Amino acid sequence: MKAIGFVIVAGLIGLYFVNAAFKVEIFEKEILIHSAIRFFTGFFLIGVLFLYAHKIKLKSLIYLVLALILADDVLDYFRNINSFSAEAILHSFYMLFWGSMAGYIVMKQIRKRMDSQ
Repeated sequence: MKAIGFVIVAGLIGLYFVNAAFKVEIFEKEILIHSAIRFFTGFFLIGVLFLYAHKIKLKSLIYLVLALILADDVLDYFRNINSFSAEAILHSFYMLFWGSMAGYIVMKQIRKRMDSQ
């Protein structure tokens, strides 16, 4: 449980500094949607299915992640929201990385708890 808390707290601290560096207003609706999509994509696809369970191949993983992110960016384009800046891309990578680490650690802790019972 300590590892999960550490990953979440370290991720939140990192998110604060990333948002401060890029001057991103985190509580705007669009940024929350982008951040959530990228975090949970990283959490479930990369962290759980790829890193932990090895249920998906790397090539398929890359296609799925790119499809989800591209779909989100296409929706933004049609709503006249410009999210194609370097800051947005780096923010997206950070959210994917944080989500994947959180997903991997959570699944590792769940497996450890199930094995001990």
